[in-house]
Amino acid sequence: MIKATAALGVMLMSLNVNASECELTITANDAMQFDKKSLSVPATCKEVTLNLHHSGSLPKSAMGHNWVLSTADNVQAIANDGMTAGVDNSYIKAGDERVLAHTDVIGGGGSTSITFNIEGLDSKAAYRFFCSFPGHWAIMQGSFVIEA
Repeated sequence: MIKATAALGVMLMSLNVNASECELTITANDAMQFDKKSLSVPATCKEVTLNLHHSGSLPKSAMGHNWVLSTADNVQAIANDGMTAGVDNSYIKAGDERVLAHTDVIGGGGSTSITFNIEGLDSKAAYRFFCSFPGHWAIMQGSFVIEA
């Protein structure tokens, strides 16, 4: 019985380690900066949870931030197309299939999370994350790596 309990404990601990590898946290601020320039997850993750925190104090209408994932070559086009979508649509054009995942826009002191599927994404492809608030994408972006 003790061996079975110990084995179960080890299995549960390994599940927690794997789950934590598939959960990422990033913070944005009022100076239009993410606190990380690169995020990575192992290819063994089927889903990823991204937690976004806004450490600033300005409202989302003035200095809102979101987190958007796409291929590197689509960042500028998604951002440009999203400018007219407005803050209520998180500056993402409705039905934009180039967007692989995105959070809502949040203001200072806010937090949001999104869980998205990465099955089928290529570990050799170049993915980028960015903020689609108008004008932010050029500064607020980084690489998203799926580690093979």
